Amino acid sequence: MRVSLDRVRKGRRGEALPETSLTFSSGTVTLAVAETEQRPTVLGLLSSGRMRPDSGTVTLDGTADSRGIRRRVALVDAPAVSEPAPNVSVAGLVGEELMFAGRRADPFAARAWLADRGLRDLASTPLADVSPEDRLRMLCELALLRPGVDGLVVVAPDRHGGAPLMWWRLLHEYADRGAAVLVIAGRASEWAIDHQTAIDDIAAGEEFVTEALGEVSERQAAFAQSGGASLMGAEPEPAPAPAPAPAPAPADDRGPDPEPEQAPTVAPEDDPAPEPQPAPEPALAPEPAPAPEPAPEPEPAPAPDAEPEREPAPEPAPTADDAPGTTEEENRS
Repeated sequence: MRVSLDRVRKGRRGEALPETSLTFSSGTVTLAVAETEQRPTVLGLLSSGRMRPDSGTVTLDGTADSRGIRRRVALVDAPAVSEPAPNVSVAGLVGEELMFAGRRADPFAARAWLADRGLRDLASTPLADVSPEDRLRMLCELALLRPGVDGLVVVAPDRHGGAPLMWWRLLHEYADRGAAVLVIAGRASEWAIDHQTAIDDIAAGEEFVTEALGEVSERQAAFAQSGGASLMGAEPEPAPAPAPAPAPAPADDRGPDPEPEQAPTVAPEDDPAPEPQPAPEPALAPEPAPAPEPAPEPEPAPAPDAEPEREPAPEPAPTADDAPGTTEEENRS
């Protein structure tokens, strides 16, 4: 089976759904990106033959056959169209879908169907409380029970939470069984699916680190922070075993060795009070050193304006007239 949408559009100026083209076929899973509240549902209705486009064509194996598409393609979990009521129990939903598939639909049959798929514990659970993976698996399994259905159009599985790679791999299981699968989701899911290899590598690295380090409890972490065991969760090292006692020496004919003499144990006596030490003799004062001779006083410098002392003029030599013991009269005679 091959369903093709060629330039389909819905709404005035394409507001409900802008021009879109896609193809999904048996044995494959196709991702279509549609965002806003109603575009995923509009695209799901067009892809399953339940709505006519305003422009463009929808074909089944190259033929415009809306009735054939509706008969062979199931619309799964479309908001406000085919999603189950949130307060319906899982067993009630299964019984209703079994009835549409033409099978026994009483509560016992519904519980038996759940038990065969490992979901018996969810029988009384409201659908709103079911995990995203169990919800999608159950709805896809029930849709494929209907006669002639070999195609699935899953609308916005990412709105229920869970990792995009979870429902992407789950839908591949139905593609491996031969179903044609179209899943409509948002841009974030598209990015996660396009980078699934990198995400798997990161998950593998986290798992390796977790295995290497082990799980560390809060108590171990607090103990490690206080200087106890390490964060690796290692147990404290046991105390070393005591050394074995030395083996006794072999006996000989000389008899036992004399025991070594032990020094007599003397009880410690109280220390006598220390004798008072004699007062130290007063030290003799050293003789005073002789006083140094006073330095000669420097001559006073002459006053700047004082005239220098003049040497006395030499006395004139005595003349004959001035010779002692002579008078003027003697000189005359």
